[in-house]
Amino acid sequence: MTQSSQTNFDLIVLGTGSAGQNVATSCREKDWSVAIIDPRPFGGTCSQRGCDPKRVLAGAAELIARSRNLKGKGIAGENAIFWSDLMAFKETFVEGIPESTEEKFEKAGIAYFHGTASFTDTNTIRVGEHELTGGKILIATGAKPATLDIEGEELLMNSEGFLDLEKLPEKIAFIGGGYISFEFAHIAAEAGAEVHLIHNNDKPLKNFDPDLVEALVESLKKVGIRFHLNTKTEKISRSGEHYIVEAKEEGKALTLEVGAVIHGAGRVPNIEELDLDKGNVEADKKGVTVNDHMRSVSNPDVYAAGDVSGSPGLPLTPIAGLEARAVTANLLDEGNKTPNYTATPSVVFTYPMLAAVGMTEAEAKDSGKDIKVNILDMSDWYTYKRMGESPSMAKVILDKNDGTILGAHVLNSNAEHLINYFTIAMRHGLTAEQLGDTLFAYPTDGSDVQYLLEL
Repeated sequence: MTQSSQTNFDLIVLGTGSAGQNVATSCREKDWSVAIIDPRPFGGTCSQRGCDPKRVLAGAAELIARSRNLKGKGIAGENAIFWSDLMAFKETFVEGIPESTEEKFEKAGIAYFHGTASFTDTNTIRVGEHELTGGKILIATGAKPATLDIEGEELLMNSEGFLDLEKLPEKIAFIGGGYISFEFAHIAAEAGAEVHLIHNNDKPLKNFDPDLVEALVESLKKVGIRFHLNTKTEKISRSGEHYIVEAKEEGKALTLEVGAVIHGAGRVPNIEELDLDKGNVEADKKGVTVNDHMRSVSNPDVYAAGDVSGSPGLPLTPIAGLEARAVTANLLDEGNKTPNYTATPSVVFTYPMLAAVGMTEAEAKDSGKDIKVNILDMSDWYTYKRMGESPSMAKVILDKNDGTILGAHVLNSNAEHLINYFTIAMRHGLTAEQLGDTLFAYPTDGSDVQYLLEL
């Protein structure tokens, strides 16, 4: 379906997620003729099949955990999750997004096409029966679950499937030790399921501080999540309404019978169907190979942004927006704008939350800088003790020479806020002394920041 019979455009955008929409609408506002293409319902992953609906479910799980922490401290009993009601509530956040996105394109005068796009030459895109020519082309097709080379892999449910479960299985297994598995495992456990998390080595959440990850794992074990580390999944099969997971745990056979097996073992750039070779667009396992200005190194008329780009940026929604703004500036102004990735925060929305920004302790030590590492157990601090919260931890890495903050890592219910304070300081060059001198309202998580920054 298309809004226009036009076939020549100033810009063709592949993908209707945050990066694609941002560039398409910005260029259209400058009177560029723009076409946008997507085989999935318009609106992208984050808003419909990822971060936004996930956080709705995680909020309910967090409430259950917070209630449990205060049981016997003034709260009479525990709450419970009614899965069908929670899923209905989640749906209110995602329903209507494809239609409203399409309406936005129509109002803006952007030609839209539903279908799979592929290059036929350097400036031509085929979608269905249409051949479109673009002066410039933006690839913003996002990421998809990685292939795991497991026998019976086709039986795996991905994160999208989990977010649409009408009924939560009594037993559920997650393959992979990344943030998707951790977040969904916590949600399922707080909703009453027996949860198994299978990871092929002993380092889950590898991009986060290992000391805080260890504390998070121990905390989630108390919720009932069963961790199978150093475990290789070898086969998945079906038995009636159930699935059989066969694995080797520390070299010994492990067999689980569960109601669903969820793929949480990473995502890869979504480029398979694009026929990039025909467009003279280079790519590797990291995505479309781009220069510092998000431009294809092999085809100067092609740009990439978001999870599909092979840029140094993390696969996070704010990075997609950052890269999209750079692409827009470089298209409209023929400039050389480079995305500034300084201090990119990331959060694992379990309970407690795990957040990180900047260097890990190992990276800081390898940098050759003269560093100070502050590791603090905050469980007895007023802010967390009043909520019955344990563990609560932080690790902050400082440069002794100039007083700057090199990295911050937080594990507690306020991690999503604390990490943003550190991010502001790091991105804008504030020293530990300057951030510590900031007046925050008391008593709040911010008023504790000064005690994490001692040089």
